[in-house]
Amino acid sequence: MFRILFMNYKKISVSAVAIAFPFFVVFFLTLPASAQQQGPITPPPTPSYGAPAGPPAKPADPIAPKSAQRDQTAEITHEPPAIPIDQIITRFAAREEEFKRERENYTYTQTFVIQTIDYDGRADGEYRMTSDITFSPAGKRYEKVTDAPPNTLQRMSLSQQDLDDVEHVQPFVLTTTELPKYDVTYVGRQQLDELHTYVFDVGPKRLEKNQRYFQGRIWVDEKDLGIVKTDGKAVPDIRKKNSENLFPRFETFRENIEGHFWFPTYTRSNDTLHFTSGDIRIHMAIRYADYKRFGSTIKIGAPIQIDKPQP
Repeated sequence: MFRILFMNYKKISVSAVAIAFPFFVVFFLTLPASAQQQGPITPPPTPSYGAPAGPPAKPADPIAPKSAQRDQTAEITHEPPAIPIDQIITRFAAREEEFKRERENYTYTQTFVIQTIDYDGRADGEYRMTSDITFSPAGKRYEKVTDAPPNTLQRMSLSQQDLDDVEHVQPFVLTTTELPKYDVTYVGRQQLDELHTYVFDVGPKRLEKNQRYFQGRIWVDEKDLGIVKTDGKAVPDIRKKNSENLFPRFETFRENIEGHFWFPTYTRSNDTLHFTSGDIRIHMAIRYADYKRFGSTIKIGAPIQIDKPQP
């Protein structure tokens, strides 16, 4: 928990601390492993899909791949698809299930950056970590941190929920196993550059205690029936008497790495978190690069993490 002078407490996730006295703040960097959220609770309203709040910042972040530069100005048409909607949902969930298993056989490099942005649009604090997702000689999949500069964040810190969301929510995969937890609503069709996509709104049917979910919009390639883009946020936000855990809206883009599989390559967020004590603007970027297949399809044990610094 964070402790602030005069005993004003704010625990945040991409967690912002509103300063009670503007010049003196003391942070303790220990955080609970999970939020004490009571559930199930009423799902939050469907987010807006306009431009991110605030003028664009220019912080240093991983180089965006071509997938993040696609022309997304084409209008969404509401023409019905060529096959029944329930069949599309069933088929893309099955493809996602297959993709999830396949991705577990790939090594890649992940660079995660999050910054706070001041009123002049400049970064005034940063947390950065680069990791290799790889395999041991015995075939055990693990994460090895290769670069973690000193944390310079002063107005925010990360909770365990943030780190879990980087692993599970930002690279959202809607599998056959996860599908019963979500309401999936057909929106229409949209062209993203050369891609013809089906567009769906997705949200959890109910929010269970200590569980994390995605709520937002997904774009599914008409040909390969794989998710090629997500736009939304992790839910639920967590508000209690003396703490607030708020999570930013983000976009994740995928690229066709192999066959009919679309792999996450870039996540970005330029959002403002609205705390009761004041707004905090953040910029986040995650780059997934250098995907390489580790031999043939293998069965692996539970992932492990090593040498991971505290946020």
